[in-house]
Amino acid sequence: MEIINYCQAEIWTLITSNVLDAEINPTPDKERIENVKKILSIAKIKVLSGYWLKERAFELAQLGFFSYDAAHLASAERVKSDIFLTTDDRLFKKAQNYNQFLNVKVSNPLIKNCNFID
Repeated sequence: MEIINYCQAEIWTLITSNVLDAEINPTPDKERIENVKKILSIAKIKVLSGYWLKERAFELAQLGFFSYDAAHLASAERVKSDIFLTTDDRLFKKAQNYNQFLNVKVSNPLIKNCNFID
């Protein structure tokens, strides 16, 4: 909730993407989809898929990132995000292992001392 509050207060900017839409739309729980879309409605930037994003996602997938994870990271890089927050331990660990190949800082807000608030 703290992250959402920062975005609602326009201290931070929430970014969404076509990739995120594609990932959440098949969710069978319609109420969950609506809740996610309600949160995403405060996003100020929407990254659209394009050649660069697909190429970069492919490069990240070659490092072992799952396709959606690679596309999310590529989207964050595309708009030069300051930080990419994830609570997915697998994604976070992979990002830490390959941080020298990423053009965005990746952090997990649930990890104590993760230093995502500057």
